[in-house]
Amino acid sequence: MTGAAVAALEVRRELGVYDCGQPGPTLLVLAGIHGNEPAGVHAVRAVLRRLQELELPLRGRLVALAGNLPALASGKRFLARDLNRGWSEPALAALAARDPEAPGADPEDREQRQLLHRFEQVLRTASGPVAFVDLHTSSADGPPFLCLADTIDNRRLGLSTGVPILLGIEETIDGASLEWFAKCGVLAMAVEGGRHEHPATVGNHEAVLWLVLEHLRMLPSGSVDSEAQRRHLAAAVGATPPIVEIVRRHAITEADAFRMRPGFTNFAPVVKGAVLAEDRNGPIRAPHDCLVMLPLYQRLGDDGFFLARPVRRFWLHVASGLRRLGLPALVSWLPGVRRDPDDPLTILVDPRVARWFVTEVFHLLGFRKERRRGALLAFSRRWSRPENARLGRGGW
Repeated sequence: MTGAAVAALEVRRELGVYDCGQPGPTLLVLAGIHGNEPAGVHAVRAVLRRLQELELPLRGRLVALAGNLPALASGKRFLARDLNRGWSEPALAALAARDPEAPGADPEDREQRQLLHRFEQVLRTASGPVAFVDLHTSSADGPPFLCLADTIDNRRLGLSTGVPILLGIEETIDGASLEWFAKCGVLAMAVEGGRHEHPATVGNHEAVLWLVLEHLRMLPSGSVDSEAQRRHLAAAVGATPPIVEIVRRHAITEADAFRMRPGFTNFAPVVKGAVLAEDRNGPIRAPHDCLVMLPLYQRLGDDGFFLARPVRRFWLHVASGLRRLGLPALVSWLPGVRRDPDDPLTILVDPRVARWFVTEVFHLLGFRKERRRGALLAFSRRWSRPENARLGRGGW
């Protein structure tokens, strides 16, 4: 089903706030940043309605916002530009420089300014730590999964849901909403709940939200049937690998005439040489055995597909241990590695000196965002506010 076929949805920016006046964490939920993904709107409304019906004594507050209002009203992914690709520092600087009243201004500019104002307001008025959840759906079938910046605190939150985790996508694409919150050190993850119009997708989102509220200890013990939520998600997940990481993004433009081969689902295994799609240059084949993620079966979008591989839990434990020992702070002692003088979270690597398993080693240490700077490779990692470590551990 294309984005145009998704039912339109008229909503206001604020989907709801639930606040009992008790200090605690803030859970900020964003739904519908893509207008053809209304399932998250329905899910967070259902959670808010249930909280109000049961009059549950929430610690902290739940704030739910709708994303791209005109796109939701038209059932389209976006009208002029993808609202989930404009949150990098350069994109925000360009947004601030544009005249919001100029003739022909993008409707997404107005949406982003309003969302940015609300995001900043939520962070400024929080009485405790903040967690951000961005609800999405996909044009392909498959189980729900999570996308998050690779910090120990984010991993802990994601693992608490039992939903598969996809590492690396936040670092692979530029300008997603997660990037803005990661820059702020806020706990953040995106939930891909399933196919846009699949009847189970709304329930997948609801179950994740209830489990996040439980993990953050925002609700009294026993007030949520967490086992029922876990059974629901376990049935949706099936035998999907619990953790995978992105190894390749296939970016596209309209001029490519990209067409995904039919029948691929999220986490679909493919062998080296399998034809995944076609474009104006011919067939696009898998470079090695891998898993297909987010195959594009809708008109709008600049990600044709992603390729991923499973990650053994052993390596997660190794990564956590290395980070707790403080090794990320010592990487600049390695040959061919130095700190970026303008950014303490970025290291510069000379691949002519540091040759062996460079990417793998820095991924273990949390340096996942990789890009070229002339002859050097730049690796950046995300930071997490100190109070995030206490979330879910009774500290709040």
